[in-house]
Amino acid sequence: MKTLKLSLAAVAFGLMSFTSVSVVESATVKMANASSIVWKSETIDVGEIPQGTPKPIEFSFKNTGTKSVLITNVKPSCGCTTSDFTKEAIAPGKMGFVKASYNAAAAGAFTKTITVTTNAEETPKVLTFKGTVVAKS
Repeated sequence: MKTLKLSLAAVAFGLMSFTSVSVVESATVKMANASSIVWKSETIDVGEIPQGTPKPIEFSFKNTGTKSVLITNVKPSCGCTTSDFTKEAIAPGKMGFVKASYNAAAAGAFTKTITVTTNAEETPKVLTFKGTVVAKS
């Protein structure tokens, strides 16, 4: 009976040590995957804009990491939006941008997105801009 109790105690202590190791490993992985890009704003409300007038929008970010960041792809959600972005690598501590120009052809409320892929994040960042196109009188 003593042997059974000692065996159970040994197993319980063994399981406790595995649990604490996995928590530490999980925290380390999360810290390693933390983004080195800090966006000034991920959503911009442009308010009311006149119909027929393209609206420029700029999203800016800072590289807070220790390695250069390169934007590898920028994709607007529709053909009504064009985009531009910082083409050269953004050094640590420096700023970069993603610009959009929305063709305000149709009157009414709108919400559009731009998907940004970089070498610093596994998951692309989705930036949003919204507003209302006011019809010409």
